[in-house]
Order: sequence, then C-alpha cells, then structure tokens
Amino acid sequence: MRTFNFSAGPAVLPEPVLRRAADEMLDWHGSGMSVMEMSHRGPEFISIATKAEADLRDLLAIPPNYRVLFLQGGAMAENAVIPMNLLGQRRGADYVNTGEWSKKSIKEAGKYCRVNVAASAEDRNFTYVPPQQDWRLDPDAAYVHICSNETIGGVEYNWIPDTGDVPLVADMSSHILSRRVDVARYGVIYGGAQKNIGPAGLTLVIVRDDLLDRALPITPSAFHWQQQAAAESMLNTPPTYGIYIAGLVFEWLQEQGGVAAIEQRNIAKAALLYDYLDRSAFYVNPVARSDRSRMNVPFFLHDAQLDSAFLKGAEANGMLQLKGHRVVGGMRASIYNAMPIEGVQALVSYMQEFERTHG
Repeated sequence: MRTFNFSAGPAVLPEPVLRRAADEMLDWHGSGMSVMEMSHRGPEFISIATKAEADLRDLLAIPPNYRVLFLQGGAMAENAVIPMNLLGQRRGADYVNTGEWSKKSIKEAGKYCRVNVAASAEDRNFTYVPPQQDWRLDPDAAYVHICSNETIGGVEYNWIPDTGDVPLVADMSSHILSRRVDVARYGVIYGGAQKNIGPAGLTLVIVRDDLLDRALPITPSAFHWQQQAAAESMLNTPPTYGIYIAGLVFEWLQEQGGVAAIEQRNIAKAALLYDYLDRSAFYVNPVARSDRSRMNVPFFLHDAQLDSAFLKGAEANGMLQLKGHRVVGGMRASIYNAMPIEGVQALVSYMQEFERTHG
C-alpha cells in the first residue's frame, strides 16, 4: 500500500494516473516512443496537447473567448510576466496581500510597475481574507491581483471579488480544479501545476482574449501571451511530459464526475480534519473559519517541543511531509484532489492517538 503524502507541492498524484504513465512510459499508444521522446510538433504530441486543452476547458467550463496557455517558469515567473503582459499604457496595479505568496507577487511586480497594496491581512498575521469593503482600489490600475489560496498560510477566498471593468487576476496554483469557478469573472487565472494538475515544470495560464494586446515591449517572447497564444503554446518547446501527465489527470477528474463531484469530496475531507481540530485543545488552526483553505490545513501542537515526535510518529504510520513551511512552522496537511478521504481519516486517527498519549 502506498503512503499518504501530504506534501504541499510537488504533491500527490492520482495512483491510476501514475500507473497509466508507467504503462505508457516506453511506448505511447503503439507509437514506439515515450512521450518524453516525441517532437512537440509531431502528430502524436499535438493530439495529446489538443485533448488536454479540450478536457480542461470542459472541466472548468472555460468560455470560448479565453485562451489556455501551457507554459513554463511556474507562478513565480508569472509574477513578473503578469505586469509585463497587462500594464499596457498604465503604470500601476492593485494587489491584495494575504500571505507569503501574495508578498512574492507584490515584490516581483514592483520591479515593473507601481504597486498599490489595496488591502493586507498582515495585521492579523495573515489568518484571514480582508473583506472587499476594506479594499482601497486604484481606479487607474491595470488589473487587481489576488492569490486565491495561500498554500503556506492556509487562507482561501471563498468568494470572488468584484473589480468592475478592471481585470481580476488570480494565482490559483494550489486550488485550481478543486472547486467550481466562474472563469468569466476573471481576466487571468494562472498557476503552477504541481498541486492539483501534474508535475512541477508546467504552468497554466487562462487569459481573456481582449487582454492579449497589452504587453510591454520588454516582454520576452517565451513569456509573451499573445505570441504564445498565436503559436498554440509552442513558440518554444513546451513542457511536453508535464502536459501529458496533466492530460491524464484531467481524464481522471472527468472519471470522478468532474469538478463539481471532486469539490464535494474536498468539502468532506476538509470538514473531517477541521472538525477534529475545532474539538481539540491539543491542536489549533489559526485561520478565520470563513477563510479556511480546503486544500492546505496548517495546525500547531499546543507544545511545539512535541513537533519532532509528532512527525516521526506520523512517518512511522505512513503519513509523510506534514511539517509546516519554515516561515510559519507547525504542521500542514495538504489534502489536494488526489488525496483520498482514507488519508485524512488516517491522519485524524493518528492525531487523536497522539493527543491521548501526549496530552
């Protein structure tokens, strides 16, 4: 039996996807080639990429006036690519600061434009999402940027901001495909694939057509959305194996009943863990209940000196990578789409036993 991997990313993948990839490793569909050996311009890989995009469009109900780009560089690269592609004739952009990934986005964007931090959760140690009535938006901003799920702090937007005619841009790296989303409410959705989509190395960008003509002259061709859209994400060699695995994950999601069905599973998994945390005086989750992430659940033991024993015991019981991010400490359970509810049940049972013996 496989262990339960609670890593925040690169993260657990569905076992059927891994097994299928293993079966097809040396010979994809009788082609005599591994996907890793294929020309990205050959008919075999073109068919893989075309189906992956079609399945993603179906899963997220992406409107036809949006382009899907399979790029490289991760969300970190997109932090620079976004202002390059969206500023146009404007000089500034709005950012909402809800944690570590928001801070990285703000810092990177500041190299290219004037950043207005429209709201920040720093006053409560990034444990909530500032309500929109407290935002101070710049009417001349080129766009409004949010990180809709903070992987490190476990804070998630459970609502969509209304930014009017100003495009809303969202880093959805750690919760895309985990819940239904109205793509038409956003100008740009982007994220690294290594949480709910596939292996590290693939970056997903979903961008509305009318935003493709705003790139600054300094924008590198490989990161120029309009040029990549015209080349169907193949201006340069794309991350072919990452796209292939993503396509298998999309097929797996469809077999599970799509995003609506997986969302219900994610709600049940998160509720199981949060309900126990709320009943326990031994553990604590600091995030405001209305803003808790379904994907990334940080928690702390009442005595930090027990952290090492907790992690050692968890590993001995087949539960890996529960250590919290170095910035915040404690523990963190990332329970992405591919984490079965049995993994969360095993974690809660272990936490109960650890509390009984150490509380």
